[in-house]
Parts: sequence; C-alpha cells; structure tokens
Amino acid sequence: MTRGVHAGRQTTLQHHVTVTGIGVHSGAPASLTLHPAEANTGIVFLRSGSDGQPDREIGANFRSVTATEFATVLGDHNGPAISTTEHVLAALHGLGVDNAVVEVDGPEVPIMDGSAAPFVAAIDQAGIVALPAQRRYIQVLKTIRVSKGDSYGELRPHLRGLRIETEIEFDHPLIGRQALALDIEPDVFRRDLARARTFGFMRDVSKLWSAGYALGASLDNTVVVAEDRVLNAEGIRFADEFVRHKAVDAIGDLALSGAPLLGVYRSVRGGHKLNHAVLCALMADRSAWAYVDTPETRRPRGHADLIPAFAAAAYGPDVS
Repeated sequence: MTRGVHAGRQTTLQHHVTVTGIGVHSGAPASLTLHPAEANTGIVFLRSGSDGQPDREIGANFRSVTATEFATVLGDHNGPAISTTEHVLAALHGLGVDNAVVEVDGPEVPIMDGSAAPFVAAIDQAGIVALPAQRRYIQVLKTIRVSKGDSYGELRPHLRGLRIETEIEFDHPLIGRQALALDIEPDVFRRDLARARTFGFMRDVSKLWSAGYALGASLDNTVVVAEDRVLNAEGIRFADEFVRHKAVDAIGDLALSGAPLLGVYRSVRGGHKLNHAVLCALMADRSAWAYVDTPETRRPRGHADLIPAFAAAAYGPDVS
C-alpha cells in the first residue's frame, strides 16, 4: 500500500482537500472536496446544495449508475446527481483509498486536465491513513463475460489483486490498435496510468455539441485528434496514451463494486457501458464472487507489458 499503509487494513484520507475546474460535458464551474470518512463508509458522493438544490448523498455503487453514454453518471430515485465520476474514483481506487466523501457543488466532477493525475496529487496532499478495520475484498470465482456486438468484457479469477487487460482499435492512423496489461498497484497507477488523458476526435465535435456533450472540452482537458495530427501543443504523454486512458476509465468504473476486486478485467473495444454491464453481471451471479479478507501476496511490481491485440473493428467516439 502507498506510504506504508498496511494492506490488510482499511484506509481513508488524513485531511480534506479541494480542487476546482469545469465539467467536460456541462462546461459549468465545479468544485470537488475529498473528505476523510470512517471505516466501512466506502466512497460516497455528496452533491452539495450550493446550486440551490437539496443536498444528495449517493453511494459509489454499481446500483447507483443512471447513465454510461460518454461518462459514468450516478444518481438515485430522484434522477441523475453527479456525472463524470470515473477519474476521481480511479484515483481513489488506484491509490488504495477505501473510505472518503467526495463532495461536489454541482452536477459534474471537474475534468481538470482530463486525467486522474490532479486527483492523485490532491490525495497525496490530503494524505492516506490506515483505520483499525479489516479491508474486505471481492474475489472473482469464475469467469463472467458480456458481449456487445464486436466488443466484449470479462472478469476472471486472479488472486493477486486487480489486473487490467485493455485493447482498443480506432479507424484512425494515429491510434489504430493498442493493448495494455497491468497489475494495478499504487506505484503502477501513478507511473503508468494517472497522467493518461481523455480524448476525442475533431470530426465528432459538432455531433457531440448538438447532443449536449463535451461543452466544456478544450485542448486544456482533452487530447483532440484531427485527421492527421494531435492538436494539443503538448502532444501525447505516452505513445499509447489512448489505451492507458481506457484502463483508467475501467478502474474507475470497477470501483463501483464497493470493495477492491481480486480478478482480471479484460476489455476489448469497450467503454463505460460495457464496464458497467460486466460488473452488474458479476454481482448478479452470487456463485461468481465471494468476500475475502486477505489476497494472496502479490508478485513484485513491474512495468506495463504489451499484449497482442486482435480487435477487428473500430468503435464509436470517445470523450470519456
């Protein structure tokens, strides 16, 4: 665990910390504060009433998902409450934070620079501390697979924590086929995934705007891909930044299981909708998983390793 926190104990933040920005889809100003929470709280989103609406508390749980079109949206019986939750969830899960209250003063988590890195920096500023309570894991006992057209996702047994195997293919010369496999640990998340940004295509901008999406997207928070080049002056942060960001999204979406997963998640041409469908399928099959207190000892940390890609067709625009 990060900074000496014992792997068998639950964790929370030492102090609260606030970040501000805008929503990538709404374009509205947004402030997010991470608060410490007691053991067994889990991750809870608090939609504050600063915008004139009543406070709403939403558990970060797969049952709370109300939409997955271009972001993961959480809500309750009153409807959607908070959109674009995946990056802050990925940062919390990737660094091993079990309990926190995520307070947001509007309908969308700020996109920051389009990656999970600003949330990692905020968590580091707040600090991570161990709690007396034992951590509980969800161990995948058998393979669960969901197919949607030429895309599929599956969870299969793996006792040494969470492993992500992601493959993408886009009909674009700057992306094409990319594949990545990683065992997710705090150091790995920081080094290999946190800085990977959301991306989108210039050819899709008008369609997204007309549908009410990407109203806050810009070169400051999105890797924008034109026909023959990346428009951002910075360029790309990794040669395969696109598939790395897909892995970040998957980690954030799988964090809605409510406890750290012991399993391999494989995604081929996937996205938020598929991630959520696989998690729901796992949790619906009570013979496919079990709660356990301690995972097997993990192997030594290593760098990302490329895995063979065999995706056969491109899938739709991504601004998640």
